[in-house]
Amino acid sequence: MSHFPQVHPLLAPVVELALKAGEVILPFWRTGTAVTAKADDSPVTAADLAAHHLILAGLTALDPGIPVLSEEDANIAQSVRAGWQRWWLVDPLDGTKEFISGSEEFTVNIALIEQGRVVFGVVSMPTNGRCYFGGAGLGAWRADKDAAPLPIQVRDVPPAGEAFTVVASRRHSSPEQERLLAGLSASLGELQLANIGSSLKFCLLAEGAADCYPRLAPTSQWDTAAAQGVLEGAGGEVLELSGEPFSYPARESLLNSFFLAVPAKAAWREKLLELARS
Repeated sequence: MSHFPQVHPLLAPVVELALKAGEVILPFWRTGTAVTAKADDSPVTAADLAAHHLILAGLTALDPGIPVLSEEDANIAQSVRAGWQRWWLVDPLDGTKEFISGSEEFTVNIALIEQGRVVFGVVSMPTNGRCYFGGAGLGAWRADKDAAPLPIQVRDVPPAGEAFTVVASRRHSSPEQERLLAGLSASLGELQLANIGSSLKFCLLAEGAADCYPRLAPTSQWDTAAAQGVLEGAGGEVLELSGEPFSYPARESLLNSFFLAVPAKAAWREKLLELARS
């Protein structure tokens, strides 16, 4: 990729790897590929597994000393993970349900984690070759196919004449989330809801196309880490409902707690936290 920002030695090769994973996924897309159910009833396809094997081989070749936790190989004991200082957190195909339905809203997610915090994340879109990448203190970029990466940044307020835009999940809501949205609307006026699949929700925020992404419904660690890196590089943050920074400790469960993704300097940030706590 030309004009690639040299902000971390592992970033460029991981972007390359995420794009290659997209290339192995695409031949399975819209072909009626067989779907099997995992132990937790979530779907998995040959595309998920092909991307997993390519990414695992690529990351191991980059640095065999950094372990990999992937959605397709997540059965690693907590006692083992607790000893990791630095690891890769991977979702080889985020949005498998979108992929199966023929939607374009699925991604490849790769994040580097150190001491439970995201160093950088890469989110690629197989159907169009677009890639988002970034990390806290590094910056964030969007690269369209065969084009130089462009820096991206969150917006602190919606542009004049535009409604406050909340990114919501097409498939997952909850009574808590509906209450939060009602409170936000009462405080900020009519909301516009942007529905988009997979980790692209964070990327909409990161490129200044939306204002916040509250998630008061279940997610797993590999669903969020890569896109959190992008958002943090773009001037955003992901918070626990307590206001603490959202992190990835080696817990027994790989499920995330609820979170709020917001621009770090938004004037309404405290109001959102107050509503979330109540």
